[in-house]
Amino acid sequence: MRAQEVLAEGARVLGAAGIDGAARDARWLMAHALDVAPDRLVLALGDPVSAAQMARFQAAIAARLARQPVAQITGARLFWGRRFKVTPDVLDPRPETETLIAAALEHPFSNVLDLGTGSGAILLTLLAERPDASGVGVDLSPNALAVAQDNAQALGLEGRARLHLSDWFAAVEGVFDLIVSNPPYIAESELEGLAPETRDWEPRMALVPEGCDGSGLAAYRHILSRIGEHLAPGGRVLVEAGLGQGAEIAELFAQAGLTRVEMLEDMTGRVRMVRGESPG
Repeated sequence: MRAQEVLAEGARVLGAAGIDGAARDARWLMAHALDVAPDRLVLALGDPVSAAQMARFQAAIAARLARQPVAQITGARLFWGRRFKVTPDVLDPRPETETLIAAALEHPFSNVLDLGTGSGAILLTLLAERPDASGVGVDLSPNALAVAQDNAQALGLEGRARLHLSDWFAAVEGVFDLIVSNPPYIAESELEGLAPETRDWEPRMALVPEGCDGSGLAAYRHILSRIGEHLAPGGRVLVEAGLGQGAEIAELFAQAGLTRVEMLEDMTGRVRMVRGESPG
């Protein structure tokens, strides 16, 4: 069979199972099976599929039917135009997080701290966009840090990105003119309602904050309780927010003494970021 026929059948199977974006996912999985760049797939659709390629594609389709995210199946996600390694040990970098990147890049910074760095997508993107900057990424998961280290090496940023095992600020030293975070913000009661791609396949510790108070705000409270120790005068803080949490997080920012607090919308017009500044 030729790749076009195999691709069509894969898309049909995914669509019949109710997978959103079945045709798109099938194309990504076919590119993965053929080991070609997704934007070059059209050039390979007329070629016959080998037995090994067929087996790889069928295994990928089976994984997607089990609702495993495409990025985990292919092992990579494009974020801000760069390829990042993704495994079940880290969150899949999402398009809405690029809103945080855009906001962070609005002003200069020389050193950045990423709390709960995961794959390192936020920290490494910021460093790649600012060649004179350096940064620190911390995470409580050794496996996540290993993924971040691989991404740093792949992007040639290991010399400017220091990665540490740390429970938030526990192992952090010094002050930073930019602190960013996409912390866990899903309330325990909301977990069951998540899409299975998130609920069943992404790391729980990156979704639900420890000591959850029912609102999903525990991580923000913990971060803000020590923000003054590590944010330079005039420095900025940007965090991703869960849907409907923006106003509460903004109030927490104000209570922590941050100024110029703003809620930022993503590309769909929903509030997904909060930012503030240190006085002075």
